[in-house]
Amino acid sequence: MAGRRAEARSTRVHVVSDVHGNTRDLARAGDGADALICLGDLVLFLDYADHSRGIFPDLFGTENADRIVELRTARRFEEARDFGASLWAGIGDRAGAIENAVRRQYAEMFAAFPTPTYATYGNVDIPTLWPEYARPGTTVLDGQRAEIGGRVFGFVGGGLRTPMHTPYEISDEEYAAKIEAVGEVDVLCTHIPPDVPELCYDTVPRRFERGSRALLAAIHRTRPRYALFGHVHQPLVRRMRIGATECVNVGHFASAGRPWALEW
Repeated sequence: MAGRRAEARSTRVHVVSDVHGNTRDLARAGDGADALICLGDLVLFLDYADHSRGIFPDLFGTENADRIVELRTARRFEEARDFGASLWAGIGDRAGAIENAVRRQYAEMFAAFPTPTYATYGNVDIPTLWPEYARPGTTVLDGQRAEIGGRVFGFVGGGLRTPMHTPYEISDEEYAAKIEAVGEVDVLCTHIPPDVPELCYDTVPRRFERGSRALLAAIHRTRPRYALFGHVHQPLVRRMRIGATECVNVGHFASAGRPWALEW
């Protein structure tokens, strides 16, 4: 359980991202830390490593999940959308079915957060539902700042628009405005990485995920000590320095089950 340690000589923060339904490990992610930071993607819609897990196979079965992963991995996005649409046509209330499934996952995820937790949204999250599940001790931030152990942390959630059309994708302009609102911080926490090829390339599906140019520009301009992010599950490079800033992909928590630790 996260909590102030008796000696109070240093501060230790654990950081997770891309939880995707891993409630068991999330419940222990704050152990030994003063605070937990979550960089989003709590929802598990479809597990690309195990196609039997997630909302999609629960509704349509593993065989159809296999097929849509095959199409998406091959970047045949139009075919994937058409195939998905044909499946959803058999569901009377698509929005209701998704929301009910997400609500069940959020109830478990938010109950597992230790106190204190600082969280921002991932691109597969549904921000409008978070206020219903965030308990006292969980602070949700997006385009906002918080002080932890004497250092200023900035938080920017969500992702940029892609052919995948995940729930919380926004325009480059809206994302840049949130980066600007955060301003100069010691640690810049986002769901997506800066727009650097080595940080954006996912080695398993062999494709580039979208990174943010505005985030990269802010790193050059404001020089935070750290830029922390997730989103890319198997990145070509997990850690690299950009000027004075250590950029760190904190890992795919759904599979690793271990937080990344920052101590000062």
